[in-house]
Amino acid sequence: MKKVRLWLLVFLCMMAVFQVLLTEELLESAHRRNCFSYETAFRNLRNHNLTKDQVNTFFNNAGSDMEGFCELLTMYFASDCQMTDPKLLKKQVAYAKKYRGNEFTEINGYVKSVWSDLLCFPVGKIAGKPEDNVVFENSWMQSRTFGGDRGHEGTDIMASENVRGIYPVYSMTDGVVENIGWLRLGGYRIGIRSPSGAYFYYAHLAEYAKDFQIGETVSAGTFLGFMGDTGYSDVEGTTGNFAVHLHMGIYLNDKDGTEFSVNSYPMLSYLWERQGGALR
Repeated sequence: MKKVRLWLLVFLCMMAVFQVLLTEELLESAHRRNCFSYETAFRNLRNHNLTKDQVNTFFNNAGSDMEGFCELLTMYFASDCQMTDPKLLKKQVAYAKKYRGNEFTEINGYVKSVWSDLLCFPVGKIAGKPEDNVVFENSWMQSRTFGGDRGHEGTDIMASENVRGIYPVYSMTDGVVENIGWLRLGGYRIGIRSPSGAYFYYAHLAEYAKDFQIGETVSAGTFLGFMGDTGYSDVEGTTGNFAVHLHMGIYLNDKDGTEFSVNSYPMLSYLWERQGGALR
């Protein structure tokens, strides 16, 4: 009888260990399946549905470390913008790196390209008019009709004084001039490729600060020109088709070299708040 009881006890212990191991394996399997959704992360990377409070929370939790901030943001996007607790996000980052390393690294690379080089809000004070300001809102993918129905791929920074050629425009990042000149939609524009790979697009300028050349290096804060109302025409120099503003767009290239746009509003809001919510 004692031997039977002993074997029964051993059997029960083995069953308990097996149950624990099975539970752990099921949990690990669930983490492998669900820890990171590339499609969800990519969609939310483009939409960048992110409040200034969330930006501050992620930055503070990352100790103002850009690498850590971008990892939290990548995981936030992969959670369909539902998971906001930095502690939980960090746990999910570890699982994503372990089980979906390539996919996580790709999306995280895009996030770093967008955020890593931001230094300067792109519009400055008007000389002699400190009371004048600008306003902007999240207009990502709002309807536009000129040239056919399309979504708005950027943010419009609107002038409180609707006068072209008085608001200075500055580069948000260091970088290299990649495009300059007239576009049918964008009017006089300049496109700058930042060191981390994002393309920053400044459109509807009234005039350029100088004769910029493709391949020329610029620094964050470089004076690019003045805010205007050029564009919406094949005729170079056309003005007056809309109010004076700066259209600010951000673009990336995927692993196949295909360009896609990213909502620039959270980055502009971050820079605006960082300088106290006023022009400088």
